[in-house]
Amino acid sequence: MNIKMRGGSVTIDGKTFSGSSISINGNKVVVDGVTQDGELVGDIKVTVNGDCDTVENSNGDVEVKGSAGSVRTSNGRITCGNVTGDVTSSNGTITCGAVSGNVRTSNGNISHR
Repeated sequence: MNIKMRGGSVTIDGKTFSGSSISINGNKVVVDGVTQDGELVGDIKVTVNGDCDTVENSNGDVEVKGSAGSVRTSNGRITCGNVTGDVTSSNGTITCGAVSGNVRTSNGNISHR
C-alpha cells in the first residue's frame, strides 16, 4: 500500500499516522521512510483523513475523507470524495463524488456523481 499526501493523516487498523508518504511494507507501516512500531495482522482498513494525491492498496478497504488524485485497490471497497484522476478496484464496490478520469471495477458496484 502506498499513499502520497498533502497534509492530513492516515488511520490504518485504528492507529493514526501523519506524513507525506505512507506505505505498508510486509506487516509494517513506513512513514516518510521511517518504519513504525507494531505489526499489522489480517485484513487492513485504511482511512485517509484529508486530501491525497494517490492511494494504492492491494487488499483491504480504502476510505478517503477528502479529495484524491487517484485511488486504486485490487481487493476491497473504495469510498472517497471527488477524484481528479481514475478510481479502480478489481474486486470491490466504489462509492465516490465527481470523477474526472475513469471509474472501473471488475466485480462490484459503482456509485458516483
